[in-house]
Amino acid sequence: MGHNIKMHTKGLDFFYGDFQALENISIEFIENRVTALIGPSGCGKSTYLRCLNRMNDLIPGIRVNGLAMLEQEDIYESSVDVVSLRRRVGMVFQKPNPFPKTIFENIAYGLRVNGLKDKAKITTIVEKSLKQAAIWDEVKERLNESALGLSGGQQQRLCIARALAVDPEVLLMDEPASALDPIATQKIEELISFLSSQLTIIIVTHNMQQAARVSDKTAFFYMGKLIEMNDTDTLFTRPELKQTEDYITGRFG
Repeated sequence: MGHNIKMHTKGLDFFYGDFQALENISIEFIENRVTALIGPSGCGKSTYLRCLNRMNDLIPGIRVNGLAMLEQEDIYESSVDVVSLRRRVGMVFQKPNPFPKTIFENIAYGLRVNGLKDKAKITTIVEKSLKQAAIWDEVKERLNESALGLSGGQQQRLCIARALAVDPEVLLMDEPASALDPIATQKIEELISFLSSQLTIIIVTHNMQQAARVSDKTAFFYMGKLIEMNDTDTLFTRPELKQTEDYITGRFG
């Protein structure tokens, strides 16, 4: 079972106006596995990640060619409901961005937007999501306090809980720990490992040690191209290309 392809792109090109930010990216993401995207800053990793739930649609003057598939569905088909796509393919950003609402409302809000009205059901899902994100014990006495009173690491786990509440199939994470201290980072990494049995995770990280610790597969991006992709252990210990080796041994980037 474990080798179902959950998402894939084939020959994906991405343009901001005349500037081509991604060229011919073909990647398969295996269900219930963690795939890390690594490479120097500005080489297209985050842009690629945002193609997978059409977050880039919000930018004027962009163009996407090639295929981006969620199971059997082309996510760029004009018939696709982007709101429903973003429910299925959730996202956690680099800086924690909780709503200026209570901890409870941060999670409940998205459920209500998706049409859930049953109070008891909402309460159940809020608790389940906070537990899944390993933050329930820290916040269960404070659900009616502002989420902005939480530490950075707690806010990021709250944002993960918020993304999980609508029961996504894929979770995109854009450098989710880069704004956090080492202890908060470790909690996020443990959480990624725990969640990977339940959903497909795609994480952009500039921290190669982090990629090595949390991911099953790693893709190395450079200058808008996918240079090499392999099982994480293989990519870090026996890269096929000198360019990959130079990057992971710190000779450039």
